[in-house]
Amino acid sequence: MSSSKMKKVTAGGLLVAMGVVYGDIGTSPLYVMKALVEDNGGLRTLTPDFILGSVSLVFWTLTLLTTIKYVLIALSADNHGEGGIFSLYTLVRKNSRYLIIPAIIGGAALLADGVLTPAVTVTTAIEGLRGIPVFFDRFGNDQSIIVGITLAILLVLFALQRFGTEFVGKAFGPIMLGWFTFLGIVGVMNFAGDLSVIRALDPRYAINLLFSPDNSAGLFILGNIFLATTGAEALYSDLGHVGKKNIYASWPYIKICLMLNYFGQAAWLLQVYQNPTYQEIENLNPFFQALPQGWTVFGVSFATLAAIIASQALLSGSFTLVSEAIKLKLLPRMQIIYPGASIGQMYIPALNTLLWIACSGVVLFFQTSTRMEAAYGLAITVTMLMTTILLYFYLHQNKKTRFLAPFITLFFAAIEGIFFISSATKFFHGGYVAILLASVIIGVMLIWEWGNRIQENAAEEVALSTYIPQLKQLREDDSLPLSQTNVVFMVPKLQDDQIGQQFIYSILDKRPKRAKVYWFVNVEVTDEPYTKKYEVSMADTDFIVKLKLYLGFRVPQEVNLYIRQIIQELMKDGRLPLQPQRYSLTPGRHVGDFQFVMIEEELSNATALSKWQKQVMQTKLFIKRHTISPERWFGLEYSDVVHETVPLVIGQMKESSLTELRIEER
Repeated sequence: MSSSKMKKVTAGGLLVAMGVVYGDIGTSPLYVMKALVEDNGGLRTLTPDFILGSVSLVFWTLTLLTTIKYVLIALSADNHGEGGIFSLYTLVRKNSRYLIIPAIIGGAALLADGVLTPAVTVTTAIEGLRGIPVFFDRFGNDQSIIVGITLAILLVLFALQRFGTEFVGKAFGPIMLGWFTFLGIVGVMNFAGDLSVIRALDPRYAINLLFSPDNSAGLFILGNIFLATTGAEALYSDLGHVGKKNIYASWPYIKICLMLNYFGQAAWLLQVYQNPTYQEIENLNPFFQALPQGWTVFGVSFATLAAIIASQALLSGSFTLVSEAIKLKLLPRMQIIYPGASIGQMYIPALNTLLWIACSGVVLFFQTSTRMEAAYGLAITVTMLMTTILLYFYLHQNKKTRFLAPFITLFFAAIEGIFFISSATKFFHGGYVAILLASVIIGVMLIWEWGNRIQENAAEEVALSTYIPQLKQLREDDSLPLSQTNVVFMVPKLQDDQIGQQFIYSILDKRPKRAKVYWFVNVEVTDEPYTKKYEVSMADTDFIVKLKLYLGFRVPQEVNLYIRQIIQELMKDGRLPLQPQRYSLTPGRHVGDFQFVMIEEELSNATALSKWQKQVMQTKLFIKRHTISPERWFGLEYSDVVHETVPLVIGQMKESSLTELRIEER
């Protein structure tokens, strides 16, 4: 979807929003009431006040967290149309360098949730097959069949990602529209039998349940209630895929359908909670049991499709999140493919594979949805708390909301803090898996951030102007072969006259590189997502080009393409001489050939670093060697690329302490 279309409310935009954004929150009716009933001890333990209080908690959680915090407040904190915790971080990072901490923690927790969501939602939907007599008579409670079907569906889902979220959104949008309508219709059919359930809108039912003896979990019941709003963070992350106006326009219908279904399940529970037949059902799921007779096959099929789409919401959000983290230098580079017409539609093959392996591993480890639900939700409470911290700084820097910022933040932090404590009680029942996943991701991000800081603090730079006479002499030295017409170095920093010493070393000492033009190119990622600007300095010559590319964090870094445009403009302005080519497929070509020199660093044994710093740098360089190559990242895979290794010396050189053994000559 193009950016202009995303700024308008369109039928297509609403469908894509339903297909990409609401999948996670749209499948919550599959397992929220099921978890509440099971954790309280089953149908036998229920009372009318427990049922009404549960639905009241769900309603007010969706209202306060999803509607007010995310739809009304967080969506307004968009970064030129982009959402998510890293987009929010780029808006507020100037306030404090320590804001990188909540950004890293929140981003890692959201990625961990991206592993758990497909596992729990698809497994829950497939377990509904047991409500079909033919299936139950054939397989009974054999969980291996459920696991096998779940793994097959996950394989198909992850394989579809290569076609892009726009394709997926258009394909899934109509299905999700049907799903939410189905939720609403089934809810009304049950709700109509007991309209008194509308009493649950009174918040007193919610508050009373938290302290009621009928509630065996006490305040910790909120750990299950929170499952109703886990998709709220994904809604914010996927903002850039569909646009805020399409979310504003579609959310009221989504929420009404969700609440109708919850009310319908509550009405059904009020009718059957004392029925011995239903009390004997193992792993009873009110969602499937409340379906009209004969609707089970259709309901399970529809729920499975919705579960697949729920997983899609987290996957598309994960791609966005990792892309932004890479551009912000919080993660190593990975190949990013843009299969759609918009830059917002992206696919990261390596991440897709890792998520598929991890998700399949979760299914194989936990086996049942009941065990998975213990891990589910804990990670996302962490992300929500981190988003709230960053939202405080966003609201505080806005004059209109500065006064309200502390009150809004404390209000949501208090609610989310209670939800976090409630979810943390599940730590030893499976929640540790979510924390373990998040911790691994946090570890990689911290290593990357620390490694960057160690290098930046110790980087040795020289004045380029000092070496211009030597570069001019080398350029005109006919005794040396011409390496290339244009030699290009990708430099991590380009400020004033300073440049990394290793690049001058490569030109003059490593192997003298004679060229017509020396290019030093630096890419600076801007806080705005779609910036495409550049700045050129010729250092008072016609053979040195210092090029600074300003690219938004959602823009692919196709350096070769940009240089081809810039050299044409420099020649047109007379700042660079023409480079006529005698032999070429293109007659009259006046742009010469290019060679890109990639400097690869190896940690020198002569480096005087602490053991901890050395471990960080070695780990960073190890990860770097196993991720995408620089030429693929900069769009240079079809260009002439040369790799050179230079020793990375950080800190002071170790002092040698050899003593000569003098041998007397006779």
